[in-house]
This record gives sequence, structure tokens and C-alpha cells, in this order.
Amino acid sequence: MEIVFRSDIGQKRSSNQDFAGAFENQGGIPLLILADGMGGHQAGDLASRSTVEDIGRLWQATDLREEESTASWLVQTIQEENRVIYNKGQEHMTTTGMGTTIVACGVFDKSYTIAHVGDSRAYLVREGQLTQLTEDHSLVNELVRQGEITKEMAAVHPRRNVLTRSVGMPGDVEVDVTEIPAEAGDILLIASDGLTNMVPEADILTVLQNGQSLSQRAEELVKRANDQGGVDNITVLLCERGGHEA
Repeated sequence: MEIVFRSDIGQKRSSNQDFAGAFENQGGIPLLILADGMGGHQAGDLASRSTVEDIGRLWQATDLREEESTASWLVQTIQEENRVIYNKGQEHMTTTGMGTTIVACGVFDKSYTIAHVGDSRAYLVREGQLTQLTEDHSLVNELVRQGEITKEMAAVHPRRNVLTRSVGMPGDVEVDVTEIPAEAGDILLIASDGLTNMVPEADILTVLQNGQSLSQRAEELVKRANDQGGVDNITVLLCERGGHEA
């Protein structure tokens, strides 16, 4: 198994509010985390970095080895981090309203446990197909689900970046959890919307299957987002399983 991640400021932003990391717990289980911050220059930086580092540090101290217990742990820990980020946002005027998306994925021998809040996404490449594993917590996605607009309309909607859930909101935040069986040869992609809003899924699949090293594929995805305008920060986290695993 190989894990790589790349993050880039893009072409239009003055700072990078994305943050990502990979952390291993006492049971040897990797947890991949990506966060896309919001709320102004310093606030977005602080929200995403704090969320990834806080949850990563807590994961490293656990000895969890089972999917079910990890799912419960992720929900509880993300909800606790939601309160932490909200309280930090109340401390100064410059951080008021700060928040972040999160995708956190535990990578087990036979499955993936994915928890997420917001519109950063997880995808799986398997048998030549790219499958989106998460559902955006966004205004436009709600409109799509209700049949009021199409996916094509959502892609250019002026309010497509408005979230219905984020880490840092007042009260409790609902965390979605998905468990997916794993297979040899899988490629797991976790990305901020700086990639997915700029690069079509068909092009993402082409890059992920192009036979280059995992690092080169991550860099190519970032390059393609920048070539399309790079209007947002771009972060890509990839995990590839060897084809020989049982």
C-alpha cells in the first residue's frame, strides 16, 4: 500500500486553506484526513490545520483495529472537534465563523471506513470505474436531490460553494459514515473541491489509470486543476493498494 498527498495554493488565492495528512495508530491502521478551511485568511488556515492535526494526534494514540469501533470513534471525535473549532472561532473577531470540511478514512485490510462533513470528496477507482463515495453537504446538492436543478446546472450554480454542514458550526454537526469493502488494486482518492470543481471525473479517471507513479499522478491532477484556472486551493490525497494483496 502506498499513500501520497499534494496541496497547492492554485492560481487565484492568496493563501492555502487546505490541509491534509496521513496518520497511523497503535494498531498499524492508517487514517487519511483532508480538510478545506473557510472563514477568511487566518481563520480558514487555522480551522483546517487544527482539525487535521487534532484528529490525527488522537488517532495515533488509539489501538482501534475494527471498522465498527472506528466508525463510532470518528463520529464522536469529529463532533468534539466541531465544538473545538466553533469555540476557537468565538475567541477573536478575525476568526468568527471559521470552519472546515473534513474527509477522514480509516484504511483496513478488507475495508475503508469514511467519515465526512462538507463538500470535500472521496472516490474509489476499481475495475476501470471511478465511483464517488461521499455526498456533498451543500446547497446545490440538496437542490439536485430535490430535483430542482440538474447536476450540470449545479456545476455552474453561483451558490455552489455554500455548505449545509461544516466542522465549526454551532451545536451538533451530523457526520456521515460510509463503509466500503476493499479489493487489491484499489485507488482511493480524497480531494478538495479545488480539484473536483475544475477537473471532470472522466479526466480524473484517465490520470489515475495512466501508469505513472502515485506521486506523479497526484501532481498531474493538481496541474490539470491549475491548467483549468486553479480558482481555488487544490489538495489531492491518494492511496493505492498493491495488486497482490489477498
